[in-house]
Amino acid sequence: MTRTIALAGASGLVGREILRGLVADPSVAAVHVLGRRPLEATPKVVSHVVDFRALPALPRVDEVYLALGTTIKVAGSQEAFRAVDFDANLAVARAALASGARRAGLVSAMGASAKSRIFYSRVKGELEDAIAALPFEGVVIARPSMLAGDRASLGQPVRPGEGYALALSRLMGPLIPKNYRSIAAADVAKALLARVPLARGREVLPSGAMRGR
Repeated sequence: MTRTIALAGASGLVGREILRGLVADPSVAAVHVLGRRPLEATPKVVSHVVDFRALPALPRVDEVYLALGTTIKVAGSQEAFRAVDFDANLAVARAALASGARRAGLVSAMGASAKSRIFYSRVKGELEDAIAALPFEGVVIARPSMLAGDRASLGQPVRPGEGYALALSRLMGPLIPKNYRSIAAADVAKALLARVPLARGREVLPSGAMRGR
């Protein structure tokens, strides 16, 4: 049985790795990539340039992967950040559900909680709860710690303190609890790709459980 996938956020660190995995998977017939800019199409990848504030009806899909994300610095304000990390991801999830998706994979963040006093973590937690409340058969939530990957190749700025934190994590690796060590974006993608097709109910993948897959 082949699967058809919707993916939002393919231009990010984890989204790029999810796309690579989906393209390499012989059980995946097509990947509908949603973004604000066109992506190079291949025999398996269909690029859709969309306005996330007014999504059109999607083609029929079986699964959806949500990897949209930004920072307050890049977005420019808390409101703009929320429009991407919460509103856009939730809009894609709802559109995919309406098009037949039964399962969803979400890239969240360590510390996500709707009750957090930290704005970033609170928005991530609110999104987790909103996605889990939708009538999917299964939802897999990845909560990575500091992501390691080549942002420069994606045209993304290195986030403040990220280089230092990654270097420290590599140096002090064995002394740092697994959930707090930096994690390769590819490991996060592999964990989601392995769990989403089998998902039932809500499953949360902490950072330490996704390392080295």
